[in-house]
Parts: sequence; structure tokens; C-alpha cells
Amino acid sequence: MAGEKDVWTPANVVTCVRIALIPVFMVVASMADGAADAPLAVAAFIIYAALSLTDKLDGYLARSRGEVTDFGKFLDPIADKLLVFSALLLLLDRGEVSVWVVFVILVREFLVSALRMVAASSGEVIAADGLGKAKTAVTMVSLCAYYLYYALAALGNADLVGMVWLIGWACMMAAVVLTVISGVQYFWNARHVVFGR
Repeated sequence: MAGEKDVWTPANVVTCVRIALIPVFMVVASMADGAADAPLAVAAFIIYAALSLTDKLDGYLARSRGEVTDFGKFLDPIADKLLVFSALLLLLDRGEVSVWVVFVILVREFLVSALRMVAASSGEVIAADGLGKAKTAVTMVSLCAYYLYYALAALGNADLVGMVWLIGWACMMAAVVLTVISGVQYFWNARHVVFGR
């Protein structure tokens, strides 16, 4: 494991770049509105898809190089949440997703984060499990599909627009279900943290 002085590992640099580019994505996506802004809509999709893929890249770099740091473990989940909620808030502003979808995802993240903090105070680490990772992956696929839908619509590609939108919507519904189930599982597995042993 990398020492604390080795904070600026390649993995952590990737994570920091990901966070720094989130406002860029939000500005570009906000400016993309209609067929006249097709280049911006395409750019928003490419930026978001690239940022989503770096979620796997920084983890791979940290593990393969033996450079897992406390800083990285702290920053990576924050980057994931910022990436998801930046895209969700833009979709909410456009009326593409319902308020309750954002609410369910937000509440789950707050509760699980609080659970992890309580566990950490007693020296226990609650790592992401399979369902939690699946939830994040499905959510990001859904968001990528939504922004691909906007790009295709701006380009006038009517053949694929409906199918891509349906994929985005279906994945978002699956993400909400996984959000609830994985949240319940986190609390069940860590019930001793909440209710005592």
C-alpha cells in the first residue's frame, strides 16, 4: 500500500481530473439545447461517457500498482456521487427524470454514507458490495444512454433515438430498484453497527 506521502499516484490524479471535469460537462450539457447545438450535445455525451469509464480506470491503476491510499478511498466515492448527481440534476431540470427518482437515489447515498461514518468511528470499514457496484454501473449506463439520446436527437438520427431513450429509461428504473435493494442490504449486513451486537 502506498504511503501517505505518495498521495499523487496516477490513480488519484485520474480521480482529481474526473472531479475537475464535472463542471465542464455540466456547462457543455446545459448549453446543448436543440439541433443547432448538435456539437455541444455530442461533446456532452463524449465527456460524460469518458468520465464514467475513468471510474474503472482509477481503481485498476490503484490495485495493479499497489498504490491504494486513504486519500483515494475517500475521494473516489465522492467523484462517483458528483458524477451521478451532476447528470441527474441536469436531467431533472429538463424534466427527463422524476423528482422521486433523484430523491430515492439521494436518500440512499446519504444513509449509506452515514452508516459508513458510524462504522468508521468504531474502526470498521464497510466496503462496496456486489449490489452496490451493480447499482453504480447500471446508473452510469442509464445516464450515458440519456446523453447519447440527446446527441442523436440533435443530430437528427430518428432511427436510434427512441431505442436509446428506452434503454436509458429502463436502466434508470433498474438503477432505482438496485438502489433500494442494495441500501437495505447494506443496513442489514451492518445492523450490528446501528443496533449494537
